[in-house]
Amino acid sequence: MQSTLLQTGLQSRVLVLNKHYMAVRIICARRAFSLLCRELAEVVDCEKGTYANYDFHSWQQVSAAQQCFDAHKYDWISTVHFDIAVPRVIRLLFYDRLPCQSVKFNRRNIFARDSNRCQYCGRKHPTSELSLDHVVPRTLGGKSTWTNIVCACTACNVQKGGRTPGQAGMKLIHKPEKPRRNPVISAHLTTDRYRSWKQFLDHAYWSVELT
Repeated sequence: MQSTLLQTGLQSRVLVLNKHYMAVRIICARRAFSLLCRELAEVVDCEKGTYANYDFHSWQQVSAAQQCFDAHKYDWISTVHFDIAVPRVIRLLFYDRLPCQSVKFNRRNIFARDSNRCQYCGRKHPTSELSLDHVVPRTLGGKSTWTNIVCACTACNVQKGGRTPGQAGMKLIHKPEKPRRNPVISAHLTTDRYRSWKQFLDHAYWSVELT
């Protein structure tokens, strides 16, 4: 079946829950359908605060109905024989591992936390045009931590040099802090298409693993 899938919709993101309905990771649609077809997971469809569970075949039937009435709410994948909606959430049927309790400290999450904005001039830049700046330079004892690293554009980083913002006559737009949950996930929650994730993440301080 996978060989018949078209690229449309395959790169959509799907939230994965363990069997206790705790968020554990985010995967692409291709991986989600692989789990569904092997009966290792089920779809959790959220609608107005309630949810229903479907295996692959029943989700195929639901998709046929949704295509007639609410097609705009979903991303779609086409096969030789039918179209199927990409689920927003799936639940692993045989996996109860608890999610990681800490947000990973890495370049991608720092860029996401700062929304790709230079924290000195406030301008938004492509990732390729941003660097990471130690607020208190390492030469002055500054450490590589959530509270001492921010996004900075090349011009501001050069202007600041090996000085603190105060020494360089510059101000931070936001005080850097460690996010309570994965900032990449927070960015997804601002779009309508991933709003159904919210009820599974609202009370979670963990990050979910991105694969």
